[in-house]
Amino acid sequence: MSKILVLAEKPSVGRELARVLKCAKKGDGCLIGDKYIVTWALGHLVELCDPEAYDDKYKTWSMETLPMLPKPMKLQVIRQTSKQFSAVKKQLRSPEVSSIIIATDAGREGELVARWIIAKAGVKKPIKRLWISSQTDKAIREGFRNLKDGKDYQNLYMAAQARAEADWLVGLNVTRALTCKFNAQLSAGRVQTPTLALLVRRENEIRRFVPKEYYTIEADLGGLFVTWTGENGGSTFSREKAEAVKNDIKGKEFRLTSMRRAEKQTGAPMLYDLTELQRDANKLYGYSPKQTLNIMQKLYEQHKALTYPRTDSRYLTDDIVPTLGDRLRAVSKVEDAAADILKKNLKISKACVNNGKVSDHHAIIPTEERVPMINLSQEEKRIYSLVVKRFLACFMPPYKYMQVRAEFGCGSHSFKAGGREEVSKGWKAVYSSDYSFDEDEDMTEIRVEERKQILPKMKEGDKFICKNVFIKSGKTRPPARYTEATLLSAMENPSRFVSDKNMKEYLGGGLGTPATRADIIEKLYSSFYVEKQGNSMAPTSKGIQLIDLVPEDLKEPLLTAKWEMELERISKGRADKNKFISEIEKYASDLVKAVKNSEASYRHDNMTKKTCPECGKFLLEVNGKKGKMLVCQDRECGYRRSVSVITNARCPECHKKMELRGEGDKKSFYCSCGYREKYSAFKERKNQGGASKRDVQNYLRNQNKKEEANNPFAAAFDKLNL
Repeated sequence: MSKILVLAEKPSVGRELARVLKCAKKGDGCLIGDKYIVTWALGHLVELCDPEAYDDKYKTWSMETLPMLPKPMKLQVIRQTSKQFSAVKKQLRSPEVSSIIIATDAGREGELVARWIIAKAGVKKPIKRLWISSQTDKAIREGFRNLKDGKDYQNLYMAAQARAEADWLVGLNVTRALTCKFNAQLSAGRVQTPTLALLVRRENEIRRFVPKEYYTIEADLGGLFVTWTGENGGSTFSREKAEAVKNDIKGKEFRLTSMRRAEKQTGAPMLYDLTELQRDANKLYGYSPKQTLNIMQKLYEQHKALTYPRTDSRYLTDDIVPTLGDRLRAVSKVEDAAADILKKNLKISKACVNNGKVSDHHAIIPTEERVPMINLSQEEKRIYSLVVKRFLACFMPPYKYMQVRAEFGCGSHSFKAGGREEVSKGWKAVYSSDYSFDEDEDMTEIRVEERKQILPKMKEGDKFICKNVFIKSGKTRPPARYTEATLLSAMENPSRFVSDKNMKEYLGGGLGTPATRADIIEKLYSSFYVEKQGNSMAPTSKGIQLIDLVPEDLKEPLLTAKWEMELERISKGRADKNKFISEIEKYASDLVKAVKNSEASYRHDNMTKKTCPECGKFLLEVNGKKGKMLVCQDRECGYRRSVSVITNARCPECHKKMELRGEGDKKSFYCSCGYREKYSAFKERKNQGGASKRDVQNYLRNQNKKEEANNPFAAAFDKLNL
């Protein structure tokens, strides 16, 4: 009897699919059942060939061999995972297998993972596609009952292949050109470079910024404080002007010229897409975008708690709405608001449901699976809670408040006072009082703060005497450096950085995709173009110099946005992949020519006097994301050594994270407050401290599992199939 081969993207997903499909017999890199054989990749098993696979001349990096424009582009098996590729290839080619079901992640990159494996194996068997947004048993069974024809996703594969080939052509050609021209380890790419350019542009703005002193004026009208609304939104750069206003109004009569009270309301924020979730996780918990994505993947694949994470939509489709009741019941033990929503039969906001704004996957929401919170780590609990709260908020009524605005006149001067009275918490009741709903950090140079106060009962025409006047001074502030959260916002919507108004329309896709932005940020750190300064990201000298060296249009956000738009058209069958690649080949050639003709220069300003033990050249000191490192300046050598690491160990005096320096017996912890402790003493102190929070959590989790396993009532209920 012939069987169907199911190809998953990861072993964990493969095992879950095998369990649902009743494939229990172990094979070589697969699980076998009566009808299905489930096998899996380890992410990508196949990639585009390295340049040297096309011609021996490419083994040596030199300007003379550029540009590299191989036709056709070939595939190679990734050496580190070749064993699993052989196992998958054996199953694909097995005469027992009659057809294939692609069950990799339901997106562009997932399609590429599977199609490249099938292409490299040389197999041409019928293909079906499993396309699901959550990994619950119910979703898997429904997905297998509603398999799609593989031909429906041929254009998606073409778009994925076009993206990979274009990145190879531009990235490898420009990287080799920069490295050869300037004799330094430099790299460039169509998303990485414009993202770095955003950071460098902001750094230059900060360095050029000259602070100016400004003045604001507040008048005391007998317990009622009003703020001047003169120049620059209520401030002046002239001390003389501020003093003149003070002299004009002190002891004078103020008249209430207008009094407005208006009930206002704000609806709940939209459901999460990946970028918005990464932003909030960074602002609230300091998680990097990559860290948040990894946590999300575990909640999606292992715990089956949340839906597909790599989505760019914040909406649901109509067919999801009937499942919302089950999802609310699943989270009702975690959040009391869920039970209240079910009891009141509240419906999700109509603004959240829009078929036209969902392409591949809907917004991130909880699944119908009830998740034992004891099984989740602290990080997983936090991310799960964020998604659940946002989901519940979308069912609840608006937040209502009364806004009061009073305007006053004194001679030719105008003043204002405002207040806000909460009428109904609405959706904000889901959140604790310390949760911040601000979208981004305030970039205003001048801050005129209005005093929070309860306004007395007043009516137009009422008169007040000015009892006192206060002049407050401040200094204009430069724009803040990007954090990972605000950089994600800029990558998602970089249109404000494009001067040509006619071209802004092309920027709908932003820089990269939700699925790739985290990796781009990590690469900026690992390439030492960016370093951490507190919670901020600061470009290094290497990063700043690189932006001066790369061709002008490679650092513009417009390029990658236009690419993403064209790739989207290819995926919909509205554009031709080959034509797109031809244009990219010409573009790559032009970039190489621009680097060749450059008259700029590059210098290492982080050179140490320590020599590389492998090649003898001087080492460079760099700040990695996790601490200081020494790296060899020679690209081909590749030597690197850790000098210090930022650890999770907290200083016993100021509780900041400590830095671990040295090797062997000389290892010691250092804190910025001046505290120092030998590593051996630290370990001894920790061993005397008893069990850690993690130890306790793991113990409770294991106890919970043992109780579940030994519970006869649980076993009896399972048999009832409720």
